[in-house]
Amino acid sequence: MNTIKRYVRLYKVFVAQFFKSLVQSKADFFIGLCGFFFTQITGIAFLYLVFEQIPVLADWSLEQLIFIYGFAQIPRGLDHLFTDNIWLVAWRLVVNGKFDRYLLRPMNLFLQVIFEKLQPDALGELLVGTILIVSSLMKGIVIVDAAHVLFFVVSVIAGAVIYTAIKLLFASFAFWIKISGPVLYTAYQLADFAKYPTEIYAKGVRFIITWVIPFGFVAYLPASYFLKPEVNVLATVGMECLIAVIFFVIAYTVFTIGTRAYESAGN
Repeated sequence: MNTIKRYVRLYKVFVAQFFKSLVQSKADFFIGLCGFFFTQITGIAFLYLVFEQIPVLADWSLEQLIFIYGFAQIPRGLDHLFTDNIWLVAWRLVVNGKFDRYLLRPMNLFLQVIFEKLQPDALGELLVGTILIVSSLMKGIVIVDAAHVLFFVVSVIAGAVIYTAIKLLFASFAFWIKISGPVLYTAYQLADFAKYPTEIYAKGVRFIITWVIPFGFVAYLPASYFLKPEVNVLATVGMECLIAVIFFVIAYTVFTIGTRAYESAGN
């Protein structure tokens, strides 16, 4: 309990310092926020263009796909907001030797990385996702009761953990190859597939985004539980939670082993 209190207190200190630096560049914040917001709007516009030609996609209506799209944005936005600094491990901190500073502090290395920065740009993703979810609720296409509300919160958290685990795993490769940014970027781009039903893809693609890089578990599969009453919660949200735990343990283990292999920078 004392350890948890200590890390909560330290996190408040890190966040306070980050916001001091943020207020020095307000223009960058608003430009980034607007950029992410309009990127999400473009994705929604694409859905409407597709459905002008195809009224139903793999037995899913436009309203249902919009819910899935919005559902995908919330865990991604949470991951983006709280753990975006992991990208710097992949691109700069290891190859430049700047990871040294984490080794000098008596604090968990992973928590130091994610505590150091918040990414306000993520508010664009969270805002769009929330608007789409609320729109779906108003249209009555989503099942709403106490159980579904609870599992919605659980699913969003588990989805964010999956995003973070995937990012942490591929970023950790930098401890051996020095720069893993291109690998991480390529893997992370597969998240776009999670915004649509997996059955529209070829079997090979379905296998990759479900079991290899499990983005399929952050949106479409759990979202189907909230859209279709016949879908079992254990096969969707339950499986999502299991995948989140397994994949995070794997990613954190690789990260820990990687920190032991870290050699700092040299001439």
